[in-house]
Amino acid sequence: MKPEHIEPFFATLAAANPEPRTELEFSSVFELLAAVLLSAQATDEGVNKATRRLFVLAPNPARMLALGDERVTELVRTIGLYRTKARNLLATCRILQEQHGGRVPRDRAALEALPGVGRKTANVVLNVAFGEPTMAVDTHVYRVSNRTGLAPGRTVQQVEERLLKRVPARWGEHAHHWLILHGRYVCTARAPRCDTCAVRSWCDEGRRGKAVRRHKAR
Repeated sequence: MKPEHIEPFFATLAAANPEPRTELEFSSVFELLAAVLLSAQATDEGVNKATRRLFVLAPNPARMLALGDERVTELVRTIGLYRTKARNLLATCRILQEQHGGRVPRDRAALEALPGVGRKTANVVLNVAFGEPTMAVDTHVYRVSNRTGLAPGRTVQQVEERLLKRVPARWGEHAHHWLILHGRYVCTARAPRCDTCAVRSWCDEGRRGKAVRRHKAR
């Protein structure tokens, strides 16, 4: 994607969806952190089904710890890797209580020190909860960034670094949401809807009219 194509690319995505939002359901920063922690290798829909029950019983770290391992594990058992995620969630709640007064820290290093919280999860929390222009690169962002030529890279880290360099500041806060939603509903992995894609004019593979390649995050 040429530098001059980036502005109209994002302007078009923004016109269609001015205020994009994560599809995970939450009502506090803690619930956001918990939902994102549980969402690794799982669908937002599947996570939402579990957290609708979980968050009623445990909307904060103290009440999550009070539920205990057995009950939390039972409540999230429909989510992939649920045993590990339940352990990480409870360990994270313990640290939040003991080291952060029960609040989710705004500091990246403190977030990444929490069990089950990696760079992508930290990026989501910093962006969604605190409005920071981070780039959370999931499989959709990775695929769209490579296919379009917006921020090609062989690894998730490379794509994130190139997005931070290439995305204009005024689009930074919502950029990763637009890319996620575009990858989820239009630029899909197996059968991308190029014929109806609003940003095809600025996409490297779409503009050349070639069959799109599959790009798997590493």
